Amino acid sequence: MPADRSFEGLYGREWRPVVALGWSLTGSRQVGEELAQDAFLDAYRRWDEVGRLDRPGAWVRRAVANRAVSIHRRRRTEAAGLRLLGGAPPKDAGPIEGDETFWTAVRSLPDRQAICVALHYLEDRSVVDIATVLECSANTVKVHLYRGRLALAQRLGVGASSDASARRAASAETSAFAAEWPTDEPATDPTDEGSR
Repeated sequence: MPADRSFEGLYGREWRPVVALGWSLTGSRQVGEELAQDAFLDAYRRWDEVGRLDRPGAWVRRAVANRAVSIHRRRRTEAAGLRLLGGAPPKDAGPIEGDETFWTAVRSLPDRQAICVALHYLEDRSVVDIATVLECSANTVKVHLYRGRLALAQRLGVGASSDASARRAASAETSAFAAEWPTDEPATDPTDEGSR
């Protein structure tokens, strides 16, 4: 538990990781920053409530994840409407940082899987931490991570997906945002009770 429980302390500690989460879920640093700004603004406005939480950073991350899901839904609806009208969907504004192929594949996952993968590999969050952010059980997070890894391996043409190889790939592809992760962990199967 951080000693500084003020909003300013939270903002100082969490700004960069929260922007990175927004970026990883939307593909745009600018949109990631906007999502983070909106989430921190909401946290500030509700600080009497949010500040009493055990993990106010989890509240902010959940707000960013929910906003990213809303953006994806809006983009899908707009793209479908444009196709019906005979137009082409607009390209995303701004460059995608890091490895475009990997993060495009992550964003193509179902929303909860994409959020779990981003939190796990970008921020090195544990299954329990992700469950706290998403307000679900640890087993649900394990299933999302497992299915997300399988889907990513298939979409990226990778052989057997292991936690160690996924960590190496994520670390190399997001070096601007994430620290290096250990690569000696065994593969995680959601049916394995001993998995992280």
